[in-house]
Amino acid sequence: MACRLRPKQVQILILPTQIYTQTERLFMATPSITRIETFEFNVELRNICGSRHGLGLMYSPGENGIVRRSAMRVETDTGLSGEAAGQLIMATRQFEMIAHMVLGRNALHRNELYHDLYFELRQHDALAIGLLDICLWDLAGKLYESPVYELLGSKLRPLPAYASTYHGDRAGGLDSPKAYADFAVECKELGFTGFKIHGWLDGDIPGEIETILATRDSVGDDMALMIDPACALPTFADALRVGQACDEASFFWIEDPFPDGGKSFHAHQLLRDKVRTPVLMSEYIRGLHLKTEAAISKSTDLLRVDAYQDGGITGALKLAHVAESLGIDVEIHSHGPAHRHLMTAIRNTNFYEMNLVHPDAETSGVNIYKNYKEGLDAIDPKGNVYAPTEPGLGAEIDWDYIRSHRVGGTVYEL
Repeated sequence: MACRLRPKQVQILILPTQIYTQTERLFMATPSITRIETFEFNVELRNICGSRHGLGLMYSPGENGIVRRSAMRVETDTGLSGEAAGQLIMATRQFEMIAHMVLGRNALHRNELYHDLYFELRQHDALAIGLLDICLWDLAGKLYESPVYELLGSKLRPLPAYASTYHGDRAGGLDSPKAYADFAVECKELGFTGFKIHGWLDGDIPGEIETILATRDSVGDDMALMIDPACALPTFADALRVGQACDEASFFWIEDPFPDGGKSFHAHQLLRDKVRTPVLMSEYIRGLHLKTEAAISKSTDLLRVDAYQDGGITGALKLAHVAESLGIDVEIHSHGPAHRHLMTAIRNTNFYEMNLVHPDAETSGVNIYKNYKEGLDAIDPKGNVYAPTEPGLGAEIDWDYIRSHRVGGTVYEL
């Protein structure tokens, strides 16, 4: 005999608008994007200059190098805003192409915006999406009065950090295998559980190999070691020799060794077949589809992910989930508050990159925040960092610093 269910009568209670709290009204609001301002600014670094080869940054006593970075502020008709800083300036230049598609949109529709903008920028690297998406996550966190990692469904947890060095120099800093080995010991004593070598950009293969072996001998077996030639090893044979040294020294990974701009799937497949050390590539390719192809083609053991360069937190999460489905890990590129929230929410990841550090020079990510820092002294005694716990990204940008060092930017308004 069939059982016929009677629908329950539901009483709908309509409350007068005036008794809503401000937070309740915000929850019911649809924050529309009304104004976006981009900023390009200079960051000065003490005892640092550009390399003699036109790539990277390296130690140079008495010099003050300059790197150019960008920031963004997204405002809505609810009075809420989202902010982010630290991206390459190419992102703000590219944003000019898509700003008209963003104004007037609901600031909470991050995934929809990601797909629309990714399609619009399909002839480009879609670098412009990252900074915008991070702003929108910051805004959402402020709206819901929660840190971003909670919006991502996670609780606060320690993030093991590794010290990621500047490139080797010839100026009395990281200028020898012994200097790298001594600095690795110093970082271990500070609490770091991992150390990554950015070697020389002039293709010094014997120096790279000696540094790999000396560093392992100095720190012992209980510290994770990595090497990132940043595409500076001239030949495949050179990369193979360095990879074999990594095998001997039990390195955790070898990263982007080839002079291919980090893009050749074939070359990385060959290297994976010939060394035991896990290969990490994909820093220099952008976005979900290319990085997925790198993983399924077995070009890499680990995937590089960067919220600023891979479509924001939204895009980086997609990559982390793809990697998880394939049974591999993602490693997040460089530091920053967005990356701390992202890493907190990802299971299949190992280390937070404290990038770039040096015994005698400022960290590359010199603070542009008032209540947040990076660098050798930013870890706890066990070598961990944590995501900020305030709503949104939780890192207050020092807009006075950015405006006083501003060299460009644009305002977009409805």
